[in-house]
Amino acid sequence: MFVQNEIFRILIINPGSTSTKIGVYDNEQLVFEDTLRHSAEELAQYPSVIDQYAFRKDAIIASLESGGVALNGLQAVCGRGGLLRPIAGGTYIVNDQMIEDLKKGYSGQHASNLGGIIAKKIADYVEIPAYIVDPVVVDEMHPLARISGFSLISRKSIFHALNQKAVARRFAKEIGKRYEELRLIVTHMGGGITVGAHCFGKVIDVNNGLHGDGPFSPERAGTVPTGELVDLCYSGTYFRTEIMSKLVGKGGLVGYLGTNDAVTVEKRIEAGDGEAALVYEAMAYQVAKEIGSAAAVLEGKVDAIILTGGLAYGKQYVEMIKSRVNWISEVVVYPGEDELQALAEGALRILNGEEKAKTYPA
Repeated sequence: MFVQNEIFRILIINPGSTSTKIGVYDNEQLVFEDTLRHSAEELAQYPSVIDQYAFRKDAIIASLESGGVALNGLQAVCGRGGLLRPIAGGTYIVNDQMIEDLKKGYSGQHASNLGGIIAKKIADYVEIPAYIVDPVVVDEMHPLARISGFSLISRKSIFHALNQKAVARRFAKEIGKRYEELRLIVTHMGGGITVGAHCFGKVIDVNNGLHGDGPFSPERAGTVPTGELVDLCYSGTYFRTEIMSKLVGKGGLVGYLGTNDAVTVEKRIEAGDGEAALVYEAMAYQVAKEIGSAAAVLEGKVDAIILTGGLAYGKQYVEMIKSRVNWISEVVVYPGEDELQALAEGALRILNGEEKAKTYPA
């Protein structure tokens, strides 16, 4: 078993749409943290997300200086992975090809694309490595899982890879086994919901949590009846952007109840709102169905079902799911998600020699 003696200081960068979260870790211990919030006025001056690069980098460096964190004391920088080419899970060293794909938005433009770019620039300045870990485009799907039933469309792997794999590794460590030895069903439940079938270290099937299939969520419609959807698209009533917004952003709880806040929904249920109770239970019902499907993918051999993400804080919601799936396997709950910690752990596995950094594209 590996024994860690050396202390590695790692800077973590996680850009979001209106903020940039940073953390400094000594191995797995958080020693500095800051959330840099960016106003709409500040961001409006930049034509694209990528154009925000220098602004956000300078804000990070200023925060570190204010917090007494010296760049020359770092051993690595790790950024949130963006919308890259489909790749296997793991920790990747940021190289020129990755930077090029992040800048042009190979699979789309998102603030997370800035993570690797900023990490590389800061790392190069002090001559240390830059990494990303388990971006949302992690693709380890079995060929069978790619077949959609409609020959013009293949199923895609876009999911909460960072948190799903982090909690899977956490569970494995807690029971004294390796992630690569287990069959797990991991369900991330946040603004989007993804259910992954993890088989010996690979996510061999998972629903597309961006604008694909699976359970509806606080903001996304998930799988919908295709015939009726086609009719709506050609009804002449809606523009394409309107349909997309009803599927992603204004779908799910927002579409039915006008809110994406589960706490608000639970308060409405407590006050006797029957519609809120029905829709909320339906969301749990659909998650349970997806978990059942993942159990079939794993041929019923499931070491544990893991529930994670913000919705996992809701005890009533979790119980509605558990009551339908606890016959399959033990249900373990890790509420919330700690992306900074997950990124730090991914970089640390490289620095301490537990794993080797992968080269992009794999």
